Amino acid sequence: MSQWKRTPIFPLYADFAAVKCIPFGGWEMPVQFVSIQKEHEAVRSHAGLFDVSHMGEVMVTGPKAEAYLQHMTTNDVERLEDGAAQYSLLCYPDGGVVDDLLVYRLAKDEFMLVINASNIEKDWAWLNEHAAAFPEVSLKEVSESTALLALQGPKAADILSRVTSYPIDSLKSFQFARDVSVCEVPALVSRTGYTGEDGFELYTASQDAPALWQALLAAGSGDGLLPAGLGARDTLRFEARLPLYGQELSAAISPLEAGLQPFVKLDKGEFIGRSALLEQKQAGLKRKLVGIELLDRGIPRCGYSVYAGSAAPDASPVGAVTTGTLSPTLGRAIGLALVDAEHAGLGQALWVEIRGKRLQARVVPTPFYKRPKR
Repeated sequence: MSQWKRTPIFPLYADFAAVKCIPFGGWEMPVQFVSIQKEHEAVRSHAGLFDVSHMGEVMVTGPKAEAYLQHMTTNDVERLEDGAAQYSLLCYPDGGVVDDLLVYRLAKDEFMLVINASNIEKDWAWLNEHAAAFPEVSLKEVSESTALLALQGPKAADILSRVTSYPIDSLKSFQFARDVSVCEVPALVSRTGYTGEDGFELYTASQDAPALWQALLAAGSGDGLLPAGLGARDTLRFEARLPLYGQELSAAISPLEAGLQPFVKLDKGEFIGRSALLEQKQAGLKRKLVGIELLDRGIPRCGYSVYAGSAAPDASPVGAVTTGTLSPTLGRAIGLALVDAEHAGLGQALWVEIRGKRLQARVVPTPFYKRPKR
């Protein structure tokens, strides 16, 4: 028996001869089904279907559920209406990040949190630790009984509209509908995603997920729909400058340093980490996350040191690459790097050390990719 957890879709991975699985956050997950390049291109041009059932889900209910989440998260939960979701963060008192997450408002006293797979145990402990001050709040972790499929790409809405009677186009970005019948499977359908494309995330009971997976792939077979793994998920989110916890965010990297100011509402009142983040903002950020493009031949990878000004051997690093690759969409070697603020200006000359050699780079605008208007 595998030492890694497996999603309800795992037995169906064998339908694809080229599938490759890797350990990820305690799970055995597909890094690719066909090839990372083809899956990436399918999502950008047509559609891709991701099994992301390893993600965690927590239900927060009770008369004080909203007040509790207002205290726990950086975004303003009070702005949410029923049927709406928001991106947010959990922070430590010093401003470091516990996790980034989605908050779904199901009703006035009922919310669902979607958290990262590798952080489920840590987040669950953190949420429970602080729930003690809110006795009218109940927490329930439902990750094991909940599966999550993500249908992403410019053809996603067309595909989904053919397999449900629900008016899919009535959902705007970060809106959702509950109890929607999709391929005769009940699901919560959310117009959200992690690829930079239009798309939907479908939450359903674990036992129903395999049937939904197969039905969606069949429905989109004529539209160029491909199953997509973690490899394409990473290159897609990176091109759109969407952060990955453990790289662009961590206990040592604040949301302000990561460029996520729009999701940190310092004026909403007290929340965990607010004082430290307010102080960080008022003092001026010492580090910033920037986009870089390599000008010399090479690929910047996570952890590579970044230098400023020259390639002199005695120069000290001014930061490090958090994510980098050869962009499948752009065909350029690009990366995200957390660097000292004085070296974060657009056009700034930088150097990335790769296998003992320093290669020239420059700071460039992000996101690297923006979805075209269609």
